[in-house]
Amino acid sequence: MRISLITDNPGHPLLSAAAGLLRAAGHGIEVLDPGAPDPAAAPPADVYLLKAHTPQGLDLARRLERRGAPVVNSAAATTLCQDRTLMAELAVRVGLPFAGTRTFDALARWADGATLRAPVVVKSRHSRREDLVALVDGAAGLKELVDAWPDEPVVVQDFAPNSGWDHKLWAIGDQVFAALRRSELSPEGRGPTLPLPRLPAGWADLTRRVGEVFSLDVYGVDIIATADGSPLIVDVNAFPGIREQPGAPEALAELALRRAGRHHGE
Repeated sequence: MRISLITDNPGHPLLSAAAGLLRAAGHGIEVLDPGAPDPAAAPPADVYLLKAHTPQGLDLARRLERRGAPVVNSAAATTLCQDRTLMAELAVRVGLPFAGTRTFDALARWADGATLRAPVVVKSRHSRREDLVALVDGAAGLKELVDAWPDEPVVVQDFAPNSGWDHKLWAIGDQVFAALRRSELSPEGRGPTLPLPRLPAGWADLTRRVGEVFSLDVYGVDIIATADGSPLIVDVNAFPGIREQPGAPEALAELALRRAGRHHGE
């Protein structure tokens, strides 16, 4: 099989480890840099792994899909996860426990009439590197954000009291991996990722349900435990890093081969 990686970072630990396993099994690996001139003109691979969320990467994935190539995750599913408004609307529509989300076309326009009676979480509507994610609990903090991000389209979520730790759940196919990481909203910052040997009952199935709803094969789900222990989804990510998770490279290599085989009717 020929497996192609759509990425500008082929040295990413998950990708490089999975590629090493595939090469060792005799499969061909190639890297497509979405910024290179017309990379879709090369002979088609049996499957493409889309680890690039830039406009160029998504455009390349769409062109490959139009040629009939299988792409993991699809360009449409990846794009959906970049729009936090559409993400929340879909999650709520199918009954997933997702944080209540309101959308505003500019932070300054919302802030001009906002009255904060309780803390809120303000995020860039469009998920990307170095985007806006902040906890706002008063007028002074809101003014600081407006000064820095006045025209940013944002979503606003009511803050749900929690332990201050995010449950990071990642899925590759049906396999679910999990860890704990201090919330980026914490005053101490994120800190290290800690092992999570045991998930609360039902959380793995909830993660798989997210994959079904969003048509994702490789994805991450950020969940917080609310005051009564119930799960609340605060974000969904297409093809996240999944670093330092034993078994993840093997799962990705197996998934790539399954999707390639399915494409050929095997």
